[in-house]
Amino acid sequence: MGEILIAGTASLLICIFLSPKFIEALRVRQFGQHIREEGPARHHEKAGTPTMGGIIIFTAISVPFLLLSDYDWRSVGVFGAAIACALLGFADDATKIFRRRSLGLSGRYKLLGQVVVALGLWWIATQQAGLDDTLRLRTIDATIDLGVFYPLFIYLVVAGTTNAVNLTDGLDGLAAGCAAIVLFAYIGITWITQGQEDLALLTGCVIGACVGFLWFNAFPATIFMGDTGSLGLGGVIAGLAVMTKTEELLVLLGGIFVVEALSVLIQVFSFQTFRKRIFLMAPIHHHFEILGWSETKIILRFWILAGICAASGFTIYQQSIT
Repeated sequence: MGEILIAGTASLLICIFLSPKFIEALRVRQFGQHIREEGPARHHEKAGTPTMGGIIIFTAISVPFLLLSDYDWRSVGVFGAAIACALLGFADDATKIFRRRSLGLSGRYKLLGQVVVALGLWWIATQQAGLDDTLRLRTIDATIDLGVFYPLFIYLVVAGTTNAVNLTDGLDGLAAGCAAIVLFAYIGITWITQGQEDLALLTGCVIGACVGFLWFNAFPATIFMGDTGSLGLGGVIAGLAVMTKTEELLVLLGGIFVVEALSVLIQVFSFQTFRKRIFLMAPIHHHFEILGWSETKIILRFWILAGICAASGFTIYQQSIT
């Protein structure tokens, strides 16, 4: 446990001490966030805020992990998926910045990138880490043999999780805080329950980096994580779900991300089918903004909900192994 605390603290301190210089460098180069015209009006005040903070997050994760890890294949798989997703997000951020627009990579490039990540994660999980190609349904104590469909299933987990975290990253500190809360549950799953200390070490590094980043990303944010951060954090959570056989429980563990993604799907389906909107704006955190809730109130309440979901998922996991 001591090594996990040291790694997490190191990630936090790296993030806190490197961020001021990094933010200044981004400001000098005018690497700021472009705000979509259709977003809430008060978000336009945030235009130009330095972005790509995910670079700092993953630098802070990588240094202590690479120094202290035993390079267990499960943790290598999660780390590799996270870095690959962060690089995909970096390409997206760079496209927005250099082309000075709010849209980044096209959908087909993102799809291709997620397919490559999913195949790499599948290969490490089944060929190196020794996991079987099954879906464990812990809520009903059953197992489904997915066979040749297992790579497709992993793709759905990776694509669903990375996009859900990306959609949640719309308010200052919301995605980083929710991700840290979900990862606290995974610290319990990986270390307390399964004794997978290398996975717990990596999870501790990610939590430390998220908390350190929140120092600067909390409202009013002086830096955004960008797609580099949100896709990378989604990659971490998806990888942990695959390596711990908790893909089903991820729906509950990461409940707030699921709600954000579902709000977008429902909004799109309703508008295209009935020409009516269910929410004032999607993702759902924008709905509450338009209702007049302050940004800090929405963030704090979503963190509380994320905590309830993560605790519930961890409790079900504990019940499934006893």
